[in-house]
Amino acid sequence: MTESVITEYDGGNRDRVSRIYRYGPGGVRVYDGHERLRRMYTFSPGENTMTENDPKAPSKILRRFVFDNYGMLEETFSFGNPPRTYRYENGGQQIVMREGGDYGAVGKTYSFEGSGVAETAFGRDGSIERVFVFEGGEAITIRRGSWYGDIERKLVFDRIDPSVFRTPDSFLQFLAFTDKSQQEIDEAIDEEVAKIRAGSEGNRYAYTGPRQTGGASGSGNAGPTRVTGRGRPARDDDSGIDFIADADTVRNTPRGPPGSRGQSVGVPFEERWQSATNGRSGQASGGSAGIPLDERFRSSREEERTLSRGVSANIPLDERFRSSREEDRTLNRGRSADIPLDERFRSSEEDKDELTPGRSTRISYEERKAGRRMQ
Repeated sequence: MTESVITEYDGGNRDRVSRIYRYGPGGVRVYDGHERLRRMYTFSPGENTMTENDPKAPSKILRRFVFDNYGMLEETFSFGNPPRTYRYENGGQQIVMREGGDYGAVGKTYSFEGSGVAETAFGRDGSIERVFVFEGGEAITIRRGSWYGDIERKLVFDRIDPSVFRTPDSFLQFLAFTDKSQQEIDEAIDEEVAKIRAGSEGNRYAYTGPRQTGGASGSGNAGPTRVTGRGRPARDDDSGIDFIADADTVRNTPRGPPGSRGQSVGVPFEERWQSATNGRSGQASGGSAGIPLDERFRSSREEERTLSRGVSANIPLDERFRSSREEDRTLNRGRSADIPLDERFRSSEEDKDELTPGRSTRISYEERKAGRRMQ
């Protein structure tokens, strides 16, 4: 049997390879987009198990997957990771994953439908998280959210038919070696961020025209001068971000009506202020500017009044609370307190009916167990 190859692409386009699976009779080797070995899976057909080994130490087992007639048990050998069980339900049309063993909480369900498998998150009544769509004999497309959601990954098969993973036991095997850990997801994100920062993909918001790095600002064919955020020329170093001077500098736009713009630009500030305050200094400063502060607030201090004591302040405290103490009354005993207890409950005891055996006591135990009347 020749080794089969499964190529995984990010998204729907086949221009960026994320992982490569080399599938053979002895197991599966998982490589990243740079042909680096990331995972190793070994088959043991005699024991009906599959083990995940450490690529740096192939003899070290990280996880073990045990298959039986009821599903699959995932055993982990790292501290803090509870085992997970996958069990067949509804006649093999559904797989239920439980966290922590056979009696753990339901984590996810996988439902086999016409053209693929739907993965439901957060228990049986959760929403669809992912869908595995089997596209003929060529590929398996993993979509997010629904059958028509965005494409998360696309796996293209070479020298192997994807339909072999349509059965529940084979799908569990496919699910195990194609799963991505959180560490791998974070590494892929960090790699994309590094590419963007390195400028390998370009920035569509950056200025792409000619740059002027020298001091020849008067040449006609020179590009726009790069300036900083406050209109000052940039330093000689190239930070990778260009600013267009015409759009970034602050313009000294005169205020006022459109017809008066540009007329007072050459007038000094002292001359403007003298013409504005000439002959109306009293109006400019206000009529109360010559009144001393002491005289302004004298009337308010003279009109200050003290609050007078209220009428109730002359009433002594004893006289205020005397009426409440005199009206204090003790609670009277109710009329029912004089009735003896025997007389109270006599009527209920007299009204009791004698209990009679039910109709079911006439039916023998054998007839009850048989579920039908014996002839």
